[in-house]
Amino acid sequence: MNQSIPVSLSGVDVRATKNLVSAEKLSNYDLIVLCQEGNKPNRAAFTELLRRYQSHVNRLLYHLAPDWEERADLAQEVWIRVYRNIKRLHEPAKFRGWLSRITTNLFYDELRKRKRIAEPLSLDAPRRVKDGEVTWELPSELPSPTDSLSTTEFYEKLQNAIADLPEAFRITIVLREIDGLAYEEIAEITGVSLGTVKSRIARARLKLQSTLQNYVNQE
Repeated sequence: MNQSIPVSLSGVDVRATKNLVSAEKLSNYDLIVLCQEGNKPNRAAFTELLRRYQSHVNRLLYHLAPDWEERADLAQEVWIRVYRNIKRLHEPAKFRGWLSRITTNLFYDELRKRKRIAEPLSLDAPRRVKDGEVTWELPSELPSPTDSLSTTEFYEKLQNAIADLPEAFRITIVLREIDGLAYEEIAEITGVSLGTVKSRIARARLKLQSTLQNYVNQE
């Protein structure tokens, strides 16, 4: 028996129609609204959200915990938390940021359990740049098969350079450059001052730039 999807699309109440709209054709916003209807999230809508955003969660966890074997378990727990708490999301348009915060908070909870948080190791003295800022940014997407070999090689070197950073610096730079969190949010998650967050990000950027400089100069 056909059942209409209880969500409004482009001003049309789909519940008033007899046609089924497949989850794949819904916008992210409408999928979230549909998941917030009823006693529990709509299975088809939630499955589609997972399909669209799974790579984002996996990529974020990869950069946060490159040496952890339990990343798949953490990713599964992320989606369990999303399923249980999606009704608490008041602004569906901000789902991606909300998902990122769930992911980073889960990672940091696990990190605290492992008692691995320590004072950051000292980095080499950063090189000075003319304007005092580093404009180079980290890529947010994995290279596609059609990318050039040089781009792929650079990304691999960048991944290795991030993984080699002292833990406190790696976490901070990932939360900022890959997860896109604000400085204040990072300070709240990591439990350090705003000034410490800014310092770690600046020094991590300069360390990464220094590590990759020889490769860039060869291009």
